[in-house]
Amino acid sequence: MLLARPAWPKALRSRSLRLWSGSVLGLFILGHFTNLALGLISVRAMETASPVLGGLWHSWPGAVLLTGALLLHFGLALRALFGRRTLRMSAREAWQLGFGLALPFLVVAHVASARIEPALTGETMTYALQVRALWIDNPVGGGRQAVALLVAWAHGCFGFWFALRGRHWFQRWSWLLLQAAVLVPILALLGFVEAGREISGLAAPPAQQAVRAGIVPEDIRFWLYLSFALPLAGVMLARAIRYWRGRHRRIRVTYPDGRSLSVPRGTSVLEASRIGNIPHVSLCGGRGRCSTCRVRVTLGFDRLLPASAQERATLARSSAASDVRLACQLRPSHDIAVRPLLSVPRRRVGGVVPPRATAVSHERELAVLFCDLRGFTQRAEHWLPFDTVFLLNRYFAEVGEAVDAAGGYLDKFIGDGALALFGLDTTPDEACRQALAAAAGVAQRVRAMNAELGPELGEPLRIAMGLHVGPAVVGDMGYGSAVGLTAVGDAINVASRLESEAKDRDVEAVASTALLARAGRSATRPDVRDLAIRGRDAPVEVMLVADATRLDRTPAGAPA
Repeated sequence: MLLARPAWPKALRSRSLRLWSGSVLGLFILGHFTNLALGLISVRAMETASPVLGGLWHSWPGAVLLTGALLLHFGLALRALFGRRTLRMSAREAWQLGFGLALPFLVVAHVASARIEPALTGETMTYALQVRALWIDNPVGGGRQAVALLVAWAHGCFGFWFALRGRHWFQRWSWLLLQAAVLVPILALLGFVEAGREISGLAAPPAQQAVRAGIVPEDIRFWLYLSFALPLAGVMLARAIRYWRGRHRRIRVTYPDGRSLSVPRGTSVLEASRIGNIPHVSLCGGRGRCSTCRVRVTLGFDRLLPASAQERATLARSSAASDVRLACQLRPSHDIAVRPLLSVPRRRVGGVVPPRATAVSHERELAVLFCDLRGFTQRAEHWLPFDTVFLLNRYFAEVGEAVDAAGGYLDKFIGDGALALFGLDTTPDEACRQALAAAAGVAQRVRAMNAELGPELGEPLRIAMGLHVGPAVVGDMGYGSAVGLTAVGDAINVASRLESEAKDRDVEAVASTALLARAGRSATRPDVRDLAIRGRDAPVEVMLVADATRLDRTPAGAPA
C-alpha cells in the first residue's frame, strides 16, 4: 500500500512561505520607492520621511526579518528551479524566475555601500549621502541600482499576479493595481533624478569623504556575490546529475491519440506534455491553483501516490471523479496513461471582416442573433475562476467559429452572451439564411462541447437564442480605443427580448416568423406564438424551437 506524503502545516508550505517572504520584500521595496518619490519635493523631505518609511528595516528585528525574507525567497526560487524537470515555461513564468534569480546579484553592491560600510565606519548613511554616491561619485552604480529596483518591482508584480489573479476581489481592483504598478516606479525614478540634480549643486559633507574612501574591501563584495552564485550553480549541477542518472530511470506517459513519451521518473505529467510539445491547458502556470490541467488516469492509477492536501482541495472544488488528478502535481513513478479533460481551444485562423469603407452610420436591414448560456452565472459560483475563464473562452470560440462559418459578423460578447450580425455585405434574405445556419452551428458545437467535457461540467451547458430581422443603424460607435463597428435599432432590441423568451419557455431558440419567411422557411403552426415585446405596441409572431440544430435544414424548394 502506498503511503501518503506527509502534510505540512499550511503556514509552512512553499506557497505560503513564498507569499509571506515576498510580501515582506514587497513592503520594503514599496517604502523605498515612496521615499525616493519624495525627492520630487526635496532631499529634506526624503530625509524627514526616512525614519517613518524605513526605520523598521534599520532596527535589528527588521534587519533580521528582511534578510531572512530575502534568503528564504531566494532559497524557494532555487527549490522551484530544481523541482522543474523541464525549463520550458510560459513567458511570464520565465520573466518572473529570471528576475528573481538575477536580483541578488544586482543589489550586492548597494547592500555593501548602504549597510556594510556604515556599520564598519560608524557613519550614518543618509539619503543625501546615498544619492550623492550614486548620482555623482558612481553613476554606473546608480544606473545598476535603478535597474535592480525595477527588476525587484517587476518580479514582485509577477509574483502577486500569479498568486492573487484567481481571487474574486482581484479582478474587481485589477485596473487600480495595474495603474499603481506602473506609477510607483515612475515616480520613484523621477524623485531620484530630481534629488540628484539638487545634490549636485551642493558641496560634499566631510562624512561623505570617509564613505567614498571605500572601507569595504573588494574581497567582501566577492564573497557576497559568491554566496548567491554557489547555490545557483549547485542547483544547476544537481539538475545535470539528476538528468544523467535518470537516463535509465524513465517512465512512459501515454496519451489518448497514441503518442507516448519517455521521461525521467519524477517528471510531472504537465512537464511531460511540455517536453513532448503536446498542447496541455494550464492557466495558473502549473501551481495547482486551478484545475484546468486535470487528467483522467486510464492506466496505472492504483500505483500512484495519494494526492497532496492542496491537490485534493483543488480537485474537490472542481467536483472531480476519483480517478482524476492534476497534471501539474502528479509525478508518477511507473508507466501511466492519461487523458487530458480540457482540450486546448482551437486557434481561429480567419473570420469575416465587416465592410469598413467609411465610419459614417447608415441604415441596413440586418438579421440578428442573440445567444446566451442558461444558468451559467449561478453554476460558475461553485467553479474555480480559472475553470470559468477556460470554459467561457471555449464557448466563445465555438460561437465565433459558428458565426464565421455562416458568414456573419460577431459584434460583441456581453457576459456569457454574444451578439452576431448578418447582412452587412449581403442581401437581407441571404442574411436570414446565414443567421439560421449560425444558430444551428452554435447548437451543434455546444452539444459537441457537452459530449467532450460532460463529466467535468456536471450538467450539460444549455443555450438560449433569439433571432429577428429588421432595420438597424450600422456604424462605428464608442469612444477612444473602444470605438468599433456595431448596430443599434429595433431589430437588436427584439432579438434580445426573444433570447430572454427562449429562457423563460425552456427552448433553445425563438425565431421571428419574419426572419423565417425571408429565409424561405415556413413556421410550424403548433409552435407559433404571438409574443408581447416590451416597448412595442404590436406583438411579434415567433416560432419556438426546442432543437435549434434543425434550423439549418432548408426545406425542398427553398432558396439555396
